[in-house]
Amino acid sequence: MGSLGLFLLLLTFHVSHLPLSLSSSSSVSTSDLFDAWCKHHGKNYSSEQEKQYRFQVFGDNLAFVNSHNNLGNSSYTLDLNAFADLTHQEFRVSKLGLGLSLADNLIRMNPLPVSQPGSLSDIPTSVDWRKEGAVTNIKDQGSCGACWSFSATGAIEGINKIKTGSLVSLSEQELIDCDTSYDSGCGGGLMDYAYQFIIDNHGIDTEEDYPYQGSQRSCNKNKLKRHVVTIDSYVDIPPNNEEELLRVVAAQPVSVGICGSERAFQLYSKGIFTGPCSTSLDHAVLIVGYGSENSVDYWIVKNSWGTHWGMNGYIHMLRNTQDSEGICGINQLASYPTKTGPNPPPSPHPAPTKCDLFSSCAEDQTCCCTRRLLGFCLSWKCCQLESAVCCKDHRHCCPRNYPICDAQTNRCLKQSGNSTTRKELDRREQTSIKTEKWNIHFEV
Repeated sequence: MGSLGLFLLLLTFHVSHLPLSLSSSSSVSTSDLFDAWCKHHGKNYSSEQEKQYRFQVFGDNLAFVNSHNNLGNSSYTLDLNAFADLTHQEFRVSKLGLGLSLADNLIRMNPLPVSQPGSLSDIPTSVDWRKEGAVTNIKDQGSCGACWSFSATGAIEGINKIKTGSLVSLSEQELIDCDTSYDSGCGGGLMDYAYQFIIDNHGIDTEEDYPYQGSQRSCNKNKLKRHVVTIDSYVDIPPNNEEELLRVVAAQPVSVGICGSERAFQLYSKGIFTGPCSTSLDHAVLIVGYGSENSVDYWIVKNSWGTHWGMNGYIHMLRNTQDSEGICGINQLASYPTKTGPNPPPSPHPAPTKCDLFSSCAEDQTCCCTRRLLGFCLSWKCCQLESAVCCKDHRHCCPRNYPICDAQTNRCLKQSGNSTTRKELDRREQTSIKTEKWNIHFEV
C-alpha cells in the first residue's frame, strides 16, 4: 500500500470514530481526508464556493459510508471512491442510461431458440471469462448515459473472442453517434437495439479507429463502413429465468439490465453486493462469469465507470436469491449476441480526396482552393467537412446543408422559401496540405 493509501486508511479509521456530521469537532479531520481524496483523484474545482459545496457532499457521503461499514454484518463494503463528491441525484443523472419504454418489449419478442430445461450439473461450478481473454479492459463512460453501448460491445467482444480467437475492443462511439433510430446516445438506449443496428450495418468498427469521446457527435459515415466485427443475431433470455442465464454465461458474456441507482451502488468498494436495491432497471452492465465465496453465490459483473469504482471496475452481485427477478433485477433483461462464422476481410481503406495531381485531403474532408491564377488553383487546404461548400473568401467553408457563406458575421446560411436560416459558427483549426494553419468556420 502506498503512502497515500495508508494515509487515507488511517484518516478513514480516525474519522469513522467521530460524529457522523461535519461539526467543528470533526471538520479538521474530514477536511484532511477531503484534501487527500482530491489529490488522489485529481479533483480541481472552479471556485472556492464549488469546493466548499463538494466538501459538504463529501462529508455526507463519508457519513453514509461509515454508517454502512460500521454495521459489521454486511457482505460488502463501501468506500470514498471517485464519486464521493457527487450527490446521489447527480450520480444518477450522469451515470445511468438504460432507456426502457413499453415499446421496448416488442423487440424482446423474437422467437429465437433457448436451451431446454435440464440439469445444471453439466456446467462448471465457476466461470470467469476474463481468465479466458474474452473481456477487454474496463472502460469509462464518463458523464454520458451510454451504458447500453458498453454492455452491447462487451458482449460482442466476448463472443468474437470465443469464435475467432481474437479480442478486439469495439467502438461505443459508433453506436452513440450512428445508432439513432431507437437509441438516444448519451440519453439512453437498449442493448437489443444496438445488436440490431450492428446486424443491419453488417458490422462495427474498432475502438481504436472510432474512439470514445464521451458525448454524442455526428455519425462518421466513412468509419461506419468499416465492418471489423460482425454478429449473426441476438437472443433474449426469458425474464426471471436464472437457470437459463447461468447456462448462457457459462458459454459467453451476457448483457443485462440492473438497478444501478442505489446510493450503496454508487459507493460500492468490494464484496458480494446484496442490496437493498430496487428492481426498476436503469443501468446496463455485462456479466462475465460467476462463482461462490463462503457458500454464497455471485455474478461477476463488468461495469463502465472506470477502474476507480468497485473492484477495479467490477462488482460481485448476489446470485441464487429467493427473488426470481434477481438482485437489482439482474434476471429481467438479459440478452446476448450470436456468431457462427468468421469476420469479413478488412474493408479497403477509403481513398483520400484528390485535390489535384499532387495534393489531397483525408477521405472525409473537402479540398478548398485558397489561391488561384488564370483559373488554376495554386494552393489547396482541407476543410474537415465532407462535401462542404468552399467560401469565396478562400478562408472558410460551410456544411452542405447550410451552403451560403457569410464570412462577415461568421455564419453559414440556408435559404428556405422566402426566409433565410442561419447557424452560429464555431472556429476550428485544420492542418493544410502544406502543414500551415487555416481557420475554418462551420457548425458541428
